[in-house]
Amino acid sequence: MTLSSTPLKQQLPLSRVVWAMLLLLGLAGQLAWAVENQYFNTFMYDNITPDPRAVSWMVAITAVVSTVATILMGTLSDRTRTRWGRRRPYLFIGYIVWGILTAVFPLAAKFHPIAVGVFIAILFDSIMSFFAATASDGAFSAYVTDITTEANRGRVVGSLEIMKWVAFLIIYGGAGFIIQAVGYYWFFYIIGGIAALIGLVCVPFLREEPLTDKPQGTYWGQIANTFQLSSLRQNRDFFKVMIALTLFMVGINVFFPYLMIYLQHYIQLSIVNSSILVAISILVGGIGLAYPIGLLVDRWGRRPVALVAVGLEAVGLLVFSLSRSMVMLTIGGILWLAPFAAWTIATTTWSRDLYPEDKRGQFAGYYVLFNVAFTMIPGPLLGGWLASTYGIATVLDGKPGFIPTPILFQVAAVLVLLAVIPLLTIRMPKTK
Repeated sequence: MTLSSTPLKQQLPLSRVVWAMLLLLGLAGQLAWAVENQYFNTFMYDNITPDPRAVSWMVAITAVVSTVATILMGTLSDRTRTRWGRRRPYLFIGYIVWGILTAVFPLAAKFHPIAVGVFIAILFDSIMSFFAATASDGAFSAYVTDITTEANRGRVVGSLEIMKWVAFLIIYGGAGFIIQAVGYYWFFYIIGGIAALIGLVCVPFLREEPLTDKPQGTYWGQIANTFQLSSLRQNRDFFKVMIALTLFMVGINVFFPYLMIYLQHYIQLSIVNSSILVAISILVGGIGLAYPIGLLVDRWGRRPVALVAVGLEAVGLLVFSLSRSMVMLTIGGILWLAPFAAWTIATTTWSRDLYPEDKRGQFAGYYVLFNVAFTMIPGPLLGGWLASTYGIATVLDGKPGFIPTPILFQVAAVLVLLAVIPLLTIRMPKTK
């Protein structure tokens, strides 16, 4: 692996302003994603229908939308030539619309009967996911890759990973208190407003040199060429990492959409205590370790960190599944959150190392294809089937449904271990 051929002016140390804008944009995006990934699901379960299959289908459909959007819009950003740059136009518009659509999601509960409410919720989530994927995955991810090198990419990704865990801390740790104080609707209004405002204010401060060269080939030709046999061979290490990522994240997505539902309805924790448990786990397992892990990824290499993370993740999930007390659940939460953070930093950095320089937006789309579509379709559907087959039958506000049980975490532990197989087929040279 050679050092990136990114233009020298973009390899200079990142300014404090750029650092600050990257962190704020990372935080805003992760706040909105965290709400979408967990509290859209919880809102659906509590306010529209307690049938976990509705959550499964919403997650699966929006995963497809996110993937398609990232590939199409990421490729478009690669080929965009404006005086504002390639990525910034998509960041600016995407963040603003993303925030607005997050705010309006709970209006789906106003529609009746239940089937209509479910349809509207999925529709709102799908439109939001299109703009969110365009901004976050298609543009922001590519922009970060543009301005970093293999020598510093791990610590930048690690720093942005901290923002993800800060967002998780705010949403998972504070959501219970916010929802209890102001209700679901204002909770969504606040988070959506923050995301839109940060996009509006921060994107203009990002530096991006306009490109004047003409893109090679055609738009659709660029997409199609990636899947030719010669291109697959040329990028085989990237796709091996993607296969490992898919196997790992299928396991995570078996249980993750149902995490708060499990804590509140199976363990019978209050929404506040659920938030406290998750907050402590995030503080210790996510925020506290993200930057040091990023340094280790740069120093020791991507593969060693990823391999260790797989084994520890399986152990953590098994411990969590067997835990019932607040203390043991917190310990279990730390034990699976910490390796999850390590896995994310290692594989995200590794995949960005392998993006072709002129196709970074497009390959960010393929990252989403393997990380989202290939995982958030089978994972939640499997989790929904496990919840409805082995779960506890319940009636919530007169609506029949099922309560998820520990089997979701046990199945997930087995699935994440499969990620080791493709990783061991890759020769990982030392970074320079």
